[in-house]
Amino acid sequence: MKPISALSSLYKSALQSPVALSFASTALTASLLGLSLSSASAAPVAMPTHSDANSELVNRGAYVARQADCMGCHKEDYSGGIAVEAPMGTIYGTNITPSVRYGIGNYTEQDFKNALTKGKAPNHRLYPAMPYPDYKGMTDEDISALFAYFQTVPAIDEPPAYKTDLPFPFNIRTLMLGWNLVNMPDWKAREGLDENQKHGQYLVDNLAHCGTCHTPRNATMGYDMKNYLSGAMLGPWHAPNITPDEASGIGSWSEEEIVTYLRNGGVHQKALAAGPMSEVVMNSTRYLNDKDLKAIASYLKAVPVVTTADTVQPVNVAALPKKHSDDIAINLLDQMDVLKEAKAKASSNSESLYLAECASCHGINGYGQPDAGYASIVGLTSLRRDNPAPVISVVANGIHQVVNTRPQMPGFKDDLSPEEMAEIVNYVRTTFGGLPESKVTADDVANQIKAGPQTPFIVKNAGWLAALGIIAGLVVLALLIRWFIRRR
Repeated sequence: MKPISALSSLYKSALQSPVALSFASTALTASLLGLSLSSASAAPVAMPTHSDANSELVNRGAYVARQADCMGCHKEDYSGGIAVEAPMGTIYGTNITPSVRYGIGNYTEQDFKNALTKGKAPNHRLYPAMPYPDYKGMTDEDISALFAYFQTVPAIDEPPAYKTDLPFPFNIRTLMLGWNLVNMPDWKAREGLDENQKHGQYLVDNLAHCGTCHTPRNATMGYDMKNYLSGAMLGPWHAPNITPDEASGIGSWSEEEIVTYLRNGGVHQKALAAGPMSEVVMNSTRYLNDKDLKAIASYLKAVPVVTTADTVQPVNVAALPKKHSDDIAINLLDQMDVLKEAKAKASSNSESLYLAECASCHGINGYGQPDAGYASIVGLTSLRRDNPAPVISVVANGIHQVVNTRPQMPGFKDDLSPEEMAEIVNYVRTTFGGLPESKVTADDVANQIKAGPQTPFIVKNAGWLAALGIIAGLVVLALLIRWFIRRR
């Protein structure tokens, strides 16, 4: 987390160049750094795939691809290869360009629709890492537009660098038939919604597939629909409760703040998009128009409230540190002098650890460095949660962002002891989160690092379940043979 002078200079040059950086990109950058922006102050980023030479249907399909975040798994050129870490192993996005040999060049529109809504490719079943349970609700019009668009993208005539190869029994794709039978959602329009909210529901539930990350899973890894959108763990990351619960969800957010977050990636003293959500903003939501973002915001304020134990304490603005100055964030020499002085005056070991390991990027007062792309962490919701797990994960594992967004944050689990990481966690939660106290211990840190993500029942017991299924199949086959022989 040390300042990178070359990167800082390059970034400052970009900020000074109107050619290098559009207003929309500036808004995104500013919000990622924790600056307060209203949704009205930033237009959606121009669609890079929109062309007047294309038909209206193709341009509509290019926009649907952004709504559905296709590039999140398949890359900007749709050549595939992006890893999706699932409990049963790593699943890689495939080539979905019109390459006949490696992509979907031989697909008919019906083949394409079957893949999107049923998880059925012409020659095999898909894993639900491709969110076909959500895309099941896509309209025929959007599917047709998306198919037309994919016919126009440049064909990449080479396979992805990596291919999905899951262990037994998950390598038997036919098993997805049973999973689909049990777990495919039955999407229905909720009663009492206005037209704007109905559109928002379609985007949240289907195209944007928000539930994929924000809904907890049941024993068979299907959606726990009773707790829809109430938050879930994604490996080391926590997708928070986005129902309108005041204590644990986004009930205190205004619709405008939701729009700002989706467009810019951050809301001052509330939240900052990191990890998988940062990718969603970069690939998808920053391109969406006002109608879509406002519909999403309106619908999220209308979904059934789910209260979880992971409550968020209200922000205590009076307890938050003041910014040292407005210009220090773009002056590395001043930063070095101020940091040196702060280290000399540190009054506790936890403050010394923060200043030594974190302050050169996030600043002594937590307001970050706009010139180098380091984010403000003052007042963030993750610091104010009763459950410190998200902060522990960030300190231990770091933040690995989308390429070319902002510098990577390293994890400290290999460099600091659990005691030292616990002290940093407690310091940032109380100093920059405004909590009156934080009692994270070394054991809390060590246990979370050791435990890792919880293994679902179906994965943990896959071996004997598969054996039981094979035995049951053989018994049924034997009974059928016996019945046939007796009938003869």
